[in-house]
Amino acid sequence: MPFQNLKEYILHQFNTNKEVKEYTFQNTFSEVLGRETSHEEGIILLMTLAPHVITGFYDNILKELYPEGGEFPEWGGLKNDTYRSMQPTGETIQYILAGKDMQKRLKLLDYFKEDHWFFTDQILFIEPVKEGMPFMSGKLIIPKESIHQLLYGEALKPRFGPDFPAKLIHTAMEWKDLVLNANTLNQINHIRLWIKHKDVLRKDWGMAKRMPPGYKALFYGPSGTGKTLTASLLGKEFGRPVYRIDLSQIISKYIGETEKNLEKVFIRAENKNWILFFDEADALFGKRSNTRNAQDRYANQSVSFLLQRIEYFNGLVILASNYKNNIDQAFIRRFNAIITFTKPNRQERLQLWEMAIPKNINASKSELVLIAEKFELTGAQINNIIEYCCLHLADQKRNNLELKDLFSAIKVEFLKEEKIFVEPKL
Repeated sequence: MPFQNLKEYILHQFNTNKEVKEYTFQNTFSEVLGRETSHEEGIILLMTLAPHVITGFYDNILKELYPEGGEFPEWGGLKNDTYRSMQPTGETIQYILAGKDMQKRLKLLDYFKEDHWFFTDQILFIEPVKEGMPFMSGKLIIPKESIHQLLYGEALKPRFGPDFPAKLIHTAMEWKDLVLNANTLNQINHIRLWIKHKDVLRKDWGMAKRMPPGYKALFYGPSGTGKTLTASLLGKEFGRPVYRIDLSQIISKYIGETEKNLEKVFIRAENKNWILFFDEADALFGKRSNTRNAQDRYANQSVSFLLQRIEYFNGLVILASNYKNNIDQAFIRRFNAIITFTKPNRQERLQLWEMAIPKNINASKSELVLIAEKFELTGAQINNIIEYCCLHLADQKRNNLELKDLFSAIKVEFLKEEKIFVEPKL
């Protein structure tokens, strides 16, 4: 990064008799950002990035320009107790790029509007200021993901924490490992079509004003029927990160905190082609209740906020729940897809059993048919049972899976749900 060139450029702007070439800063970022940048955009990016690379970058420039020292409010900039060097503000950008030219100063405001790609792509933005303070007096903020991308040319995935309460999920499985009925698979295919062709429809076919910016889907059905796996496979197929929202980090007993926590996720995910997955979504998107007290009123306000927020999110949001009726009807009306995940039938269970058994393990087809017919288990339960059996087989140095092994493992799985295991008569 040409930070020395940037310094010379700034000094040249203020007639310090420094010789400076006609640098084309915009070319610095075209490749790493995958978009054309104007001269001003390149300067703004460099000016925001500079203090993260060179400590005291602006302090050294001010010392060279004004060796006698003094106060220079026209430069803007901020210092605080934790970082004593100057950090640029919007006013710093205005002074260096526009000086006292009022038209140029006003034009620079366009780079910090919410419709500019600096903001929409979360490359950089101006820190909010207190009511009544000049907008451009806010500090220029550049997320650590942007810093990494600009310096090293690769995207950095956000880490789970208070500022990003979501975890990246993935799967080693493929679509062929997902066993669902034909109707469910057809509905999932519609989501795949939206991911593949939404940009064509919105931009090339002129359907943007008739199509919502994002896609909202509800997956509902018993646990272990493939809801999380489907979300993971959608991300895997299209190279999109899938983030499962950690509701324990989102939901707060304090008024307004739940909305703030969720807003952190949506802001970071905007225009990133991420998939947001809300597991056990009832906790956030549950039915609004009759208002009997202040707690009910604020809970209903949270649901209303969520309703508006997912309405305008431009990515794919998937809500997962065991029961459709637990979700507020206002959300139900706005879903692009409502997909039922049912427990597998006998034939599907047999297919799951056969797929789950490792190749080096011998199992009787007739016994698997019996197990598939007698026990209504989900795909997740079948995987757990096979894992349980294989651990014991490995310990006993056996490779023949017997009926007694399966019965023992099924009994353990039933105990998890406090169900009574009855061994079928053969």
